[in-house]
Amino acid sequence: MSAPPVAAQRYLDRHGIKGPWQLAGEARPGFLGAVVIPSLAEGGRLFATLRSLAANPAAWKNRFLVVVVCNHSQAVDRQDRLQNELDLARLTDYAQGSDLNLVWIDAVSPDLEVPANRAGVGFARKLGMDLALPYLDWSTDPLLVCLDADTLVEDNYLQAVGRHFLWSSKGAAVLPYRHQPGVDSTQQAAIDRYELFLRSYVYGLRLAGSPYAFNTVGSAMACRASSYVRCGGMNCRKAGEDFYFLQKLAKTDGIDLLSGTIVHPEPRVSERVPFGTGRSMARLLAGDRRGVLFYPAATFRILSDWLQLVECNMTADPEKILFLAHQTSPVLADYLAQLDWRSAWPRIQKTHRCSIRLQQAFHVWFDGFRTLRLIHLLCETGFGRGEPEEILPDYFTWEGRPAPASLAAMLEVLRVADKA
Repeated sequence: MSAPPVAAQRYLDRHGIKGPWQLAGEARPGFLGAVVIPSLAEGGRLFATLRSLAANPAAWKNRFLVVVVCNHSQAVDRQDRLQNELDLARLTDYAQGSDLNLVWIDAVSPDLEVPANRAGVGFARKLGMDLALPYLDWSTDPLLVCLDADTLVEDNYLQAVGRHFLWSSKGAAVLPYRHQPGVDSTQQAAIDRYELFLRSYVYGLRLAGSPYAFNTVGSAMACRASSYVRCGGMNCRKAGEDFYFLQKLAKTDGIDLLSGTIVHPEPRVSERVPFGTGRSMARLLAGDRRGVLFYPAATFRILSDWLQLVECNMTADPEKILFLAHQTSPVLADYLAQLDWRSAWPRIQKTHRCSIRLQQAFHVWFDGFRTLRLIHLLCETGFGRGEPEEILPDYFTWEGRPAPASLAAMLEVLRVADKA
């Protein structure tokens, strides 16, 4: 067991959250990892999540700290404030009878509420992860694990996470996920459609050869604490924090797909964030299918052509690559011009002489966000988004396999591909 290294302390000094918050409960140093759970007025969902964690073997529970971040904004409504206060009081009682190494952060009491301009899921994750760092055993290569208060885990969850990082050379991992069953057929159809949408995007990236072909689900990610520090930690975004966090980790330390366990988020309706599962579920259940339309395979083919174009012309000047990009797609060429490709590419070439390093630097520049933006631009300028029945068979044809006969079968194929 050892204290945080200089790099971790430097990170906390420069980038750690500053404020009155601290861990409550009986916390001791020396853990292999910490599971961080943001909680905003979750009630019974939170304790169902804790019970699922408690079903893991004692030998693994002993090695992990569980950090619940009870939080809300200073502008929270009365109902959520009252529920958070109840959850906080219940945590104290629950911890006394639990064999989890359970601690919590009070960001709900007077003088501890989060300022409205900072509050959100990104801030809550970062607060828990930052405060957990001093309690990890840095003589190992300790872990930080992200979970949500509405997500159930299997009884081998901690073991699967811990063992994965024993063999993986990467700094982070995404976990397989499957949403919990809907309460009725309407909700089930909605969550199946949304999950199929998420997985089909990753499928398209995989077919295109993108290094960003991984799911970005906040309750299904983990990293080495050293990688967390190296990438600059979690961001404080109110939504999409998982996407941007994993993108940073992919650039600095790489991402693997963990296998052997599955997490199960709840298919809930929520208006807390401007996009994501909750908002998409609300739109689908209201009958608005336009909120979840699928990207044509043709857009990913253009992405594939672009990535191969660069790989085959690593020594070419930017004008030649722009010319070739225009032949692939005028939209792509215009987009690259907007990104200042003419200046960016020579700078990347000058800095990275080795072909492998040069290719890596290109993917750092043309990252997951710029990839997503290209797909959106292509859809906005000629390739319309559409219904999965029309769109998805082309993906399977591209891979050289027959398209499954139903959307349910397609979803199952993509789940298997994601080890879920």
